[in-house]
Amino acid sequence: MHRLTNQVRPYAWGARAAIPRLLGTEPDGTPQAELWLGAHHGAPSTAHCEDGPRPLPGLIAENPRRVLGRRTAERFDGRLPFLLKVLAAEAPLSLQVHPDAVRARAGFEAEERAGIPLDAPQRNYRDPHHKPELLLALEPFEALCGFREPAAARADLRGLTSELAVALRADLALADTHAALRSALTRLLTLPDGDRARLIGDFVREWSVSDPRGSHSVIVADLAARYPGDPGAVAALLLNRVTLWPGQALFLPAGNMHAYLQGTAVEVMASSDNVLRAGLTGKHVDAPELLDVVDFSVLPIPYAWPGLLEGRREFRTAAPEFALHEIGPGRVTAHLPGRGPTVVLALHGRVELVAEVGQGLTLQRGESVFVQADSGPIKVEGHGHVVAATVGDP
Repeated sequence: MHRLTNQVRPYAWGARAAIPRLLGTEPDGTPQAELWLGAHHGAPSTAHCEDGPRPLPGLIAENPRRVLGRRTAERFDGRLPFLLKVLAAEAPLSLQVHPDAVRARAGFEAEERAGIPLDAPQRNYRDPHHKPELLLALEPFEALCGFREPAAARADLRGLTSELAVALRADLALADTHAALRSALTRLLTLPDGDRARLIGDFVREWSVSDPRGSHSVIVADLAARYPGDPGAVAALLLNRVTLWPGQALFLPAGNMHAYLQGTAVEVMASSDNVLRAGLTGKHVDAPELLDVVDFSVLPIPYAWPGLLEGRREFRTAAPEFALHEIGPGRVTAHLPGRGPTVVLALHGRVELVAEVGQGLTLQRGESVFVQADSGPIKVEGHGHVVAATVGDP
């Protein structure tokens, strides 16, 4: 087992205090949006070894079969396939979607051949991997997630007479739900540059003075105030509004359009940073690429439900790269799952990681550890709240 030092990403939408409070540091007034725990090249963790600190990707590369286990090393080409994060949102994130594995690889290879630098603002694919993700709320968490029925969005537009509202009502009246949603989103993302600000401004002004329109009444006006002229504020009408309570989770597969609005959560995902944005951002928006990736199906809100196993709550999904395990809060006695690589983070309290082979260690709030595949069974004991990310295979 190796204690970890992890990097914080200071994105503009981040909260000022949540991550410093977890880590026991003083807030410095700047947004601290995401704490990354893993081996992704964008912000790799540092593992503290007997011979000194080293980047976690380097530790893994020295002996992937020993550190990751033979099966994981072979299946995922010698890399840690998951990334654990703490996400703290004070303001809405971009409206976005993630590609599937085939699209991610093809897009990455095409941009490599085109010679687009990895850090170029117009780059869509920064690695060749997909990015399904699971989010577990630590406090009340607000999100937009997946398409709702076109009829529901159309009903919210009833009586509006602005040019954009009338056009969107016609799009959403199409009999085929996929066609209706595709037509409405395509319209919003391809508004003519010269008319976009006027069309969206007229829509928002009329929307803001009309009678309350269901769960989306406030959020459309709020997003429009934060991102003037951004079609993502109107596109929010097409999506489900979701409130997660602590302990509730969502699983977001490829193609699911979503935007996290506010709150603190733990995320685990395939180790990728591929994001295609539709709006609510000043970053690059590639409308044709995004429209090819989006899944326009109307589906139930993708809640993820845990199983209970050996003293822990276990979230498994269709993604083979990861699973998330929650131990506590409260008095705990449980075993970490399996013998594969594991990243463990203490959210509250103090727990002992008791190893059957070798030395154990103590984790307190905000501390984390990387458990190699060859570490043997690890028992968690104490009083606290712990999350652990593992490979998703049983």
